[in-house]
Amino acid sequence: MESILNNRPALAAEVEKVAEVAGYLWQKGWAERNGGNITVNVTEYVDDAIKAMPAISEVKPIGAVLPHLKGCYFYCKGTQKRMRDLARRPMENGSIIRILDDCASYVIIADSPVMPTSELPSHLSVHNYLISKGLPYKASVHTHPIELVAMSHNKKFLEKDVASNLLWSMIPETKAFCPRGLGIIPYKLPSSVELAEATIRELDDYDVVMWEKHGVFAVDVDVMAAFDQIDVLNKSALIYIAAKNMGFEPDGMSQEQMKEMSVAFNLPK
Repeated sequence: MESILNNRPALAAEVEKVAEVAGYLWQKGWAERNGGNITVNVTEYVDDAIKAMPAISEVKPIGAVLPHLKGCYFYCKGTQKRMRDLARRPMENGSIIRILDDCASYVIIADSPVMPTSELPSHLSVHNYLISKGLPYKASVHTHPIELVAMSHNKKFLEKDVASNLLWSMIPETKAFCPRGLGIIPYKLPSSVELAEATIRELDDYDVVMWEKHGVFAVDVDVMAAFDQIDVLNKSALIYIAAKNMGFEPDGMSQEQMKEMSVAFNLPK
């Protein structure tokens, strides 16, 4: 069967970005077994021939009515699929789905009938929110960055913006590249409606959200940008932990220095 990516360089490039990021997540140890998920809105790369493609699956319920997703298309990591496999063969370990006109169901259209992630309702609910707000974000990434997860086991870092200020203070680039900081969600059952709703609430103020004792969820304009935000935040966590392992509490940048950064680079205060 001919791949949907053939002769569609823009769509192929987006899927290749997903494969590249999946490889990074595995290499960093952030995607054990089938851990983590990636969902990307690829609607802008869909042509008339794709719109006319027949489904290769039966109609599947989303589990929610998402009115802003009518007619949208998404590339989704497959359920029970490993990031390390997706990195090598993205269209065998993921699929492209079409949201139907009822905004409550979908079909798989390419390349193989790989069922999307079990967290699809949560991811699609986030994309529905992003579109409703007129935001340019097209990608959502969930992964398990080791040092950030470790920090979430300490109650003091679960207080609002405590982790954000600490991570910003470790190295100037963190404030520059993650100016909205890190949102915090107390532990909730993975894949639950409660977790999805809490994540959407936090995305009002943050692009990256920490799920206590679980992992992070990030959104951005594409999958690489979402990965970059997580990577930068976890680098700051690594610096903090390295200093603690050396036997001292790191000084961190002062509030005055961070304010100077915000002014110099026109960042949110």
